[in-house]
Amino acid sequence: MRHKNYGWQNALDPNSCNYITPKILELAPQFEHARILDLGCGNGALCHALMRNLSCEVVGIEYDEHGARIAQESNPGARIFNYGVQDNPDTLLTQVGDKFDLAVSTEVIEHLYSPQLLPQYAARVLKPHGRLIVSTPYHGYLKNLAISLTGHWDAHHTALWEGGHIKFWSKTTLSRLMKENGFSTEGFYGIGRLPWLWKSMVMVFRKD
Repeated sequence: MRHKNYGWQNALDPNSCNYITPKILELAPQFEHARILDLGCGNGALCHALMRNLSCEVVGIEYDEHGARIAQESNPGARIFNYGVQDNPDTLLTQVGDKFDLAVSTEVIEHLYSPQLLPQYAARVLKPHGRLIVSTPYHGYLKNLAISLTGHWDAHHTALWEGGHIKFWSKTTLSRLMKENGFSTEGFYGIGRLPWLWKSMVMVFRKD
């Protein structure tokens, strides 16, 4: 059974696209003419940016039925499937054929009860030595200290957001998760706001 509502109402770019999408596009030119999978594509905003800026084949999966429908309607040149990383990746491969050169997942892994499913899914659908780019809210000592000193801890880690963040990642913990699931770390980038107080981080991993 699919989650019915992650809040997708239209195809407009989420606010996070202002600082995440430029970094993804900066890292992605080497994958021009490649096959790219957007894991948790939401309303398809990143799919649209990838197709607009790169000559590549884009496939997206989205667990929210409504989000997947918006993504497909707004990106007729892409193929969008109502799947999540909880599903069998072989089901996707039987429908799209060949494996992918790059998988991208932006602001998804912090929502997963079983986050290891994301790299496991990616490993199954990527070609040998394929890349996985993941973005997630950044957490580190200075940022956590600033949140505490300014009294924003309850708001930042709110338990009142339906479908909200349930995992909080640092560079170290995300790298460890990926290593345990067959990926080596190739790059780390802080994005949004001042250094070490970044809103999010983008990390690049290589399938071993």
